[in-house]
Amino acid sequence: MLEIGLTGGIGSGKSTVATMLADRGAVVLDSDSLVRELQVPGTPVFEAMVAHWGDKILAADGTLDRGALAAIVFEDPAELKALTDIVHPAHAIEMERRRSAYEGSDAILVFDIPLLVEVGRGGFDGIVVVDLDPEIALERLVAVRGLDEADARSRMANQASRNERLKKADFVVDNAGSMDDLIAEVNRCWEWITTLSTD
Repeated sequence: MLEIGLTGGIGSGKSTVATMLADRGAVVLDSDSLVRELQVPGTPVFEAMVAHWGDKILAADGTLDRGALAAIVFEDPAELKALTDIVHPAHAIEMERRRSAYEGSDAILVFDIPLLVEVGRGGFDGIVVVDLDPEIALERLVAVRGLDEADARSRMANQASRNERLKKADFVVDNAGSMDDLIAEVNRCWEWITTLSTD
């Protein structure tokens, strides 16, 4: 079993790269998707969040209003820490449960973790960083995802810097070009991954 960490700044195209790696045979364990699963109504994480922040983080249908929560935590380091303290333990347990299902196999696991550098997780056979100039990423976030520019900048400010990510990279996927360029970069990355050994 090979374990690859995949990260990149917001708007870098990391999720697209993760999908492309899955198409090539990787098993992708998506940290953000897992967090969303842990935050649905009725789960211990959801109940703890509502106990901490109250109804102001809830949508009209009783589900989590991610925008309202983001507005709180991305503006206040203490609130961000509170969220991390609630979510991280449950996330770590569930991620390990999913990982352990492949123990002893020849699977290539790709851990899609936006804050991999920030949380300092180690133990990977390699770390892949999807790289994109932050200003280009910002343009894409505003144009494609419809994020407010100030909100996007605030989220970026809460992430590791581009240089911090690149220092941790064993392999860099350059996403500054076209989709065809990105496909070529991911092919190159997949070739590199398949040469790694767990020995």
